[in-house]
Amino acid sequence: MAGRRVDFGTGQPSPPPYSGVRLDRGGDRRGDEAWLASVAADPRARVRPLWRDECLVAGDPPVPVLLTVDEIGADTAQLVLLGVDDAGPQFAIDFSELSSADALARTGADAVVDLRSLYASLPAPDAAALAYSRGLLRSNRTQRHCGHCGAVTEPRNGGHLRACTSADCAELIFPRIEPAVITLVETTTRPHRCLMARHRASKLGGYSLLAGFVEIGESLEDAVRREIWEEAGVALRQVKYAGSQPWPFPAGLMVAFRALAAQETVAVDGTEIVEARWFTREELRDYALTTGRLGRADSIDRLMLTAWLEESDPPARQTWTREGDRYV
Repeated sequence: MAGRRVDFGTGQPSPPPYSGVRLDRGGDRRGDEAWLASVAADPRARVRPLWRDECLVAGDPPVPVLLTVDEIGADTAQLVLLGVDDAGPQFAIDFSELSSADALARTGADAVVDLRSLYASLPAPDAAALAYSRGLLRSNRTQRHCGHCGAVTEPRNGGHLRACTSADCAELIFPRIEPAVITLVETTTRPHRCLMARHRASKLGGYSLLAGFVEIGESLEDAVRREIWEEAGVALRQVKYAGSQPWPFPAGLMVAFRALAAQETVAVDGTEIVEARWFTREELRDYALTTGRLGRADSIDRLMLTAWLEESDPPARQTWTREGDRYV
């Protein structure tokens, strides 16, 4: 089933990367072992094998391997159900316990490749299905023991949950999702400018939007205000939801916001953020042309920044008013 498309400010909906998995996940049936066995026996069933969170690929250019259940040659209990579409059932399987050489031989692959490096060459549904596979397989691999009593867990519901095998505990363990917020902060003065920062841990070393994990006891909006204040010393007037993105690196959900700054003085924390500055639209376009970067190709920040560049400053001091369930 297609995921909901979101609007990042331009009036034109855009699907965030890794979203829109076009599969019926079978949430109402995957607890039925007989049904799971029947879909695994379907001759149309295909399996996406991964190795230690990486894709097994073959060919030049590299294409993720997609195999039949017979070609995988594994116990069907090892299969994790992704879902079903018109082409048939789809599963994933984790070969992390094998050496890389054995995983390649087992699947007929030529190499293992990080999903994010493949993203630009993949059709959007395939990227989404591989990200989905990565998240589910990692969850099963890292939750093999109960966090309550330490007993071994076993997969249930086609790999969508694990159950503690201790009769005294019997805890049900669902895949963990770690929510994070990412925010485009904008000035209210003209010309409008957006806040960008250089992160100490960034491998690219360039400017990007501010983001951070949500803490216990916070609403998403609270997390936005705290992160922007802690990292850049900027207080916010208004915060509104913009969209969300699956981010299974390793288990995130990235929630995007737009915000208006209450003041424009910047004071970075010096720990996570080494520099932050305001960019006009012209400056941001020049930066993108000079560096070849405007957010990551597979990240929601590119959609947010692109949408902002396509906008123009309103004729008067900007504010948002609420109409029903949305801000305008």
